[in-house]
Amino acid sequence: MAVSAYFIPTVNLIGAGTVNEVGEKIKVLGGKKVLIVTDAMLAKFGMADRVKGIIEASGLEAVIFDGAEPNPTDLNVAAGLKAWKKHKCDSLVSLGGGSSHDCAKGVGLLASNGGNIKDYEGVDVSKNEFVPYVALNTTAGTASEMTRFCIITDTSRKVKMAIIDWRVTAKVSINDPELMAGMPPSLTAATGMDALTHAVEAYVSTIANPLTDSAALMAIKLVAEYLPKAVANGTDMVSREKMAYAQFLAGMAFNNASLGYVHAMAHQLGGFYNLPHGVCNAILLPVVSQFNLLAKADRFRDIAVAMGECVDGLSVNDAGQVAIEAIKTLSKAVGIPDGLSKLNVKEVDFEVMAKNAKLDACQLTNPRLATLEQVIELFRKAM
Repeated sequence: MAVSAYFIPTVNLIGAGTVNEVGEKIKVLGGKKVLIVTDAMLAKFGMADRVKGIIEASGLEAVIFDGAEPNPTDLNVAAGLKAWKKHKCDSLVSLGGGSSHDCAKGVGLLASNGGNIKDYEGVDVSKNEFVPYVALNTTAGTASEMTRFCIITDTSRKVKMAIIDWRVTAKVSINDPELMAGMPPSLTAATGMDALTHAVEAYVSTIANPLTDSAALMAIKLVAEYLPKAVANGTDMVSREKMAYAQFLAGMAFNNASLGYVHAMAHQLGGFYNLPHGVCNAILLPVVSQFNLLAKADRFRDIAVAMGECVDGLSVNDAGQVAIEAIKTLSKAVGIPDGLSKLNVKEVDFEVMAKNAKLDACQLTNPRLATLEQVIELFRKAM
């Protein structure tokens, strides 16, 4: 039998008020001067200052770097490292969604190992112990606060680099649903569909195992039930907390079973057009799932059941088709655009994006092998 590895942060806090633990957790890890990596919006609206205050109340120093952009780039990481060195920091707190977490991981990689962020593309390239790191999450989607994945755009190649390294996993992850209440409906929808994509791709992955399966199926169940409610009413704290659990469970699943062609292709769309990752995933998910149905019809049947669909009396293949239709229905209900053409994607770029997708680490665990021509056709069908 193949050997399975399971990666997860040492400590994971989920629930209202857990943001108040961030300072003490960094102190336990030995941090004295913290670089808070966040985005300009969270800095503008005071959330970064709030976290800075909590850290300082624990007797530590903290400075804010608010240069994490959506689809963070190698330039963002370089700027963050400059701030790290300027202020002589020794520990990290990432505040935000996937962009902030990924940017912080990039800064930490360079602070711990040196070199250029491009040096770490691939799997487990780093050699040195990571700096003390706590990830404080504000969205319910990417699960980057608890994964070993770090996705950074190489601006020279217009490619999202997949850095997969167990050393970048946060020592402590914090999911406080109160910090998620301010997410607008569109962001709630996009991040929620990102979580669904993580769970689905992990469940049909070639290296799925019983641990990842259980997490993926529960994540799918929670997203199907609570994402529409969270989109409809962002102050519904029950739905916010359930979505925090859903995205975390999805992270547990894909952090260990990896992903597939949805992410391999979405990374190219983000790199070429700087498009929102969750929206790209949501558009691609039913298209790639249809392609993968041939290989994993039984697993798509399970996904249909997890989404609350009745498949009694149906063949395995027809039951799997129900899952794909349920994904489309959920995506439409929460307001996701119905095709890449709505995002101004150009067919002329399909071939180069498909070539890059076939080099992306995520495609390695897709359940169905795909030729270059088939990946191009998947982009075309997603238009």
